[in-house]
Amino acid sequence: MPKKRIIKFNEAINEAMVTAMNLNKKVLCFGLGVDDPKRIFNTTKNLKEKFGSDRVFDTPTSENAMTGVGIGMSLKGYYPVMVHQRLDFFLLAMDQLVNSAAKWHYMFGGQQNIPITIRLIVGRGWGQGPTHSQSLHSWFAHIPGLKVVMPSSARDAKGLLLSSIFDKNPVIFIEHRWLHNTTSEVPVKKYLTPISKPKIIKKGSDITLICISYMTIEAIRAVDFLEKENVSVEIIDLRTISPINYSIINNSIKKTGRFLVLDIGNEKYGVASEIISTITIKLYKYLKNPPNKITLPHIPTPTSFGLTKDFYPTYRDIIFEVLKMLKKKTLKNKIPVLKNLHDVPGNWFTGPF
Repeated sequence: MPKKRIIKFNEAINEAMVTAMNLNKKVLCFGLGVDDPKRIFNTTKNLKEKFGSDRVFDTPTSENAMTGVGIGMSLKGYYPVMVHQRLDFFLLAMDQLVNSAAKWHYMFGGQQNIPITIRLIVGRGWGQGPTHSQSLHSWFAHIPGLKVVMPSSARDAKGLLLSSIFDKNPVIFIEHRWLHNTTSEVPVKKYLTPISKPKIIKKGSDITLICISYMTIEAIRAVDFLEKENVSVEIIDLRTISPINYSIINNSIKKTGRFLVLDIGNEKYGVASEIISTITIKLYKYLKNPPNKITLPHIPTPTSFGLTKDFYPTYRDIIFEVLKMLKKKTLKNKIPVLKNLHDVPGNWFTGPF
């Protein structure tokens, strides 16, 4: 059998860009830092050298204006991929996104499309507090006309980015910076991962964990412990938060009767709350006990180590909540405690720096 090819998440993003740009000369890549020395966590590495400055180029610090340019390109048949090193920077372009890109297909009776992909990076980083590490994906999911994609593996990053680039309408593609150096098996060939279809990472029968972005990683770590406690956990990676195809999720809930949503966003008015609401309304009779969610607190993202060390939920929070929902007891000191480092979740993790 051929040896499996294991590559990093950021390499998969880069490979998807190369594939798309080879497939169609109207695929463009632009944004602050796409050709700087770090090449946006290496996701745009060698793109300018391969495809030239006409197709891969840096932009002024004018997010709203450049998004408007990207929309204009889309209307002329191009497939622009606009990149922002932080989601927070893109907030300056919300007018173009919400009032133009998201509405165009609807306002013109389906006769025109805006095939623009906007890559945004979220997640904790050195000193990147209230204005540089927010997870505001629920904003975008709230807007009709937008698709919002949040992969958690290198394999899905490549397949979902290719699907996003060639989608007929705007896609917000959100990457957690802690995922960029994680690895998984990724085929060399071109493949498209369908937008809106969740993926079952692990099958189980006692409880369903519905995961968003990086929290899929914490869920997998939690299950390593829970299985030793004879708890059978089903893990579902959403991969796309808008739209969501609930068929896979519903089948899982009917089987387990319990579910916990794991989100990288804030506690209130978020995607986790929407998922709980939707499932509870439709599947109330199947639930064995009330659902719950694990999210960030509803306060601005802190900067200092003293505050961040207890701000971000980990696999330990998942373990305690699952055991609580199942009415099982365990000694907290049985759960391994890893050193809380400032910019990675633990010494087990290979992160972007």
